[in-house]
Amino acid sequence: MKILVIGPSWVGDMMMSQSLYRTLRARYPQAVIDVMAPAWCRPLLSRMPEVHEAIPMPLGHGALAIGERRRLGISLRERRYDRAFVLPNSLKSALVPWFANIPQRTGWRGEMRYGLLNDVRTLDKQAWPLMVERYVALAFDKGVMQSARDLPQPLLWPQLQVSEAEKRQTRATFSLSDARPLIGFCPGAEFGPAKRWPHYHYASLAESLIGEGFQVALFGSAKDREAGDQICSALPREQQSWCHNLAGDTELEQAVILIASCQAVVTNDSGLMHVAAALDRPLVALYGPSSPDFTPPLSHKARVIRLISGYHRVRKGDAEEGYHQSLIDIQPEKVLAELHELMQGEEQ
Repeated sequence: MKILVIGPSWVGDMMMSQSLYRTLRARYPQAVIDVMAPAWCRPLLSRMPEVHEAIPMPLGHGALAIGERRRLGISLRERRYDRAFVLPNSLKSALVPWFANIPQRTGWRGEMRYGLLNDVRTLDKQAWPLMVERYVALAFDKGVMQSARDLPQPLLWPQLQVSEAEKRQTRATFSLSDARPLIGFCPGAEFGPAKRWPHYHYASLAESLIGEGFQVALFGSAKDREAGDQICSALPREQQSWCHNLAGDTELEQAVILIASCQAVVTNDSGLMHVAAALDRPLVALYGPSSPDFTPPLSHKARVIRLISGYHRVRKGDAEEGYHQSLIDIQPEKVLAELHELMQGEEQ
């Protein structure tokens, strides 16, 4: 069986989609699974052994471009896919498999995609509370799984593969000393400071960890560079050489490898949180207005800290420097205690 998956366009969603690929491979061991996704996803997809080929989606997020999607779909006809799974809910995401004449095209109903999809599932959000469950459910025939309780347990959570040689080489590339264990911080968030743990809390935590003999690396995109600089500059001068602000300096693939070499990771609700979970790193995930009820870190080594309940649609923080009060209220001492517990568990 040859399968085409139209993948998500966000890091966290792409990571969770691996549970579908793993489930498909478990059900159809001989299946060839290709994933069409933005080119930046290739470093993630290349580390998923279930994925045969990552096919770049040349169109930007939100672009309709029917003509280009038609040309893209027609170019895929010679591959003779048997099935397609469309993970985004948009109408336009279902166009390429339709133009490619793939016989069975599966996905949740989304934007009224009848015709484009011929295996349409109707979503009951209460029956399928987690995004990963919604992805995995598509691997089974329509009607077989009535709710998340029917899915085979345990779910096959995401797992990325990184070699020890890659870890050594990439640490050397960024001059990360082998003299101290590495703790990773992911202080960025897609929607700005409202979903970020305050930089001064990160700095306080870094000061404690460096004092204990660790070094700290900060990961994120170029727009997280300033937040990383704030964290490093808030440290005592004698500790600053052990705080490495790599935000914007690493390609995604390098960040994945370095996170894999961390002894533990502290992160906001972000795409890199899901990467760290898939790398099986001890992980403390800090939530504020966003909720872990839909997209939690999928790892038995993850601890979620959140002081409020429910979902709060916030794009701008309600307190100092744009931070959300619920994140300000999470104290560094609490995070440090959780880290110590997780790392002790690794040593046993």
